[in-house]
Amino acid sequence: MSNEKIKILFVCMGNICRSPTAEGAFQVQIQKQGVQDLFEIDSAGTHAYHIGEQPDSRSQVAANKYDIDLSHQRARQVHESDFYHYDYIFAMDASNLLDLQDICPTKHQHKLALMLDNIPENNGKGVPDPYFEGRFDEVFVMLNRASEFLLDKLHKID
Repeated sequence: MSNEKIKILFVCMGNICRSPTAEGAFQVQIQKQGVQDLFEIDSAGTHAYHIGEQPDSRSQVAANKYDIDLSHQRARQVHESDFYHYDYIFAMDASNLLDLQDICPTKHQHKLALMLDNIPENNGKGVPDPYFEGRFDEVFVMLNRASEFLLDKLHKID
């Protein structure tokens, strides 16, 4: 791997459920592999609903079951500078991917993808929004699995 950090941004709608969970799950994956110094990761929302708030308490409870602490994270909205700064920007579902595509400069569109596309044969699938449905444990397992595949894929690239 090069000396340059791989920069990844995880994005959902409000940045309090899915994207903070993805950030936490990926953080644990890179720590398990001892490669956290090779990455810069963050999460953001396409909407400004929850700026400055901690992740949803139900997301935190689900993550805590796997010894992952999300309490230090604070919600923020995607900013235009993110498209220039990050190497990869993973949306949690098609709706958020479309929102990102609408605001992303053309020359950075290649950085955008669905998070679950990292899992073989899962192309086009979105992470369900647990905010109303309450599927927090299921969402954690999905995002943790996608994080494992993502890290493996990135190891193969370098």
